[in-house]
Amino acid sequence: MDRTFDALVAEADAVSVAGWDFSWLDGRASEQRPSWGYQRLMAERLGRVSAALDLQTGGGEVLAGAPVLPPVMAATESWPPNVAKATALLHPRGAVVVADTDEPPLPFADAAFDLVTSRHPVTVWWQEIARVLRPGGTYLSQQVGPASAAEVYEYFLGPQPSGAGDARDPGTARAAAEAAGLEVLDLRLERLRMEFHDIGAVVYFLRKVIWMVPDFTVDRYRDRLRDLHRLITTQGPFVAHSTRFLIEARKPQPQP
Repeated sequence: MDRTFDALVAEADAVSVAGWDFSWLDGRASEQRPSWGYQRLMAERLGRVSAALDLQTGGGEVLAGAPVLPPVMAATESWPPNVAKATALLHPRGAVVVADTDEPPLPFADAAFDLVTSRHPVTVWWQEIARVLRPGGTYLSQQVGPASAAEVYEYFLGPQPSGAGDARDPGTARAAAEAAGLEVLDLRLERLRMEFHDIGAVVYFLRKVIWMVPDFTVDRYRDRLRDLHRLITTQGPFVAHSTRFLIEARKPQPQP
């Protein structure tokens, strides 16, 4: 068991976690997908507009999956390895990738875009989104909901204070969007099953999703990882539940 544990952990601790591609977890972990199909919705809307912006694009993988991009397509990203990856992936499609700190102001003019999208943004600057949208333009985003994967982070960190996930509550997002002058068209929340089939999958996940356990390193949590490895090998997959919500909001046309 010790050799297997050490080999799994060493492998997962050495592999690159650049970009936002989770294919390394194929066959080792799984996560149920939301019913609305964010990438399909995003692709449909991209095909109908002339100018769009994808915020916090990661490695550009989700945006690159759209079969048609508008004539003007920009994306922002803050992490340098992801900027390089997104540039290589999106420049051949005619999209411009802008290195941005994810702090306001966005480096774009007022009313520059018909559509703003973002999948799993870390922060949402609603006033800036409203500013860069044209009247009648929309914001479409899939976001991480409250207490997402709580079973994972509480295994390592212990129970978290009540209300710690309020910032990711759909109701909070609605209120913030409306405060920025946007009209919320759609808001849906789902709870989704996750399974980790080996301890390497857990290590990889925590290295990639760095806000889950912010101080995570293999050395710091080796004892807890070893205990979890024993649980998985004797009792089966480690089960957790993610939460996701979809929000779509529109910037109203000016009143005559």
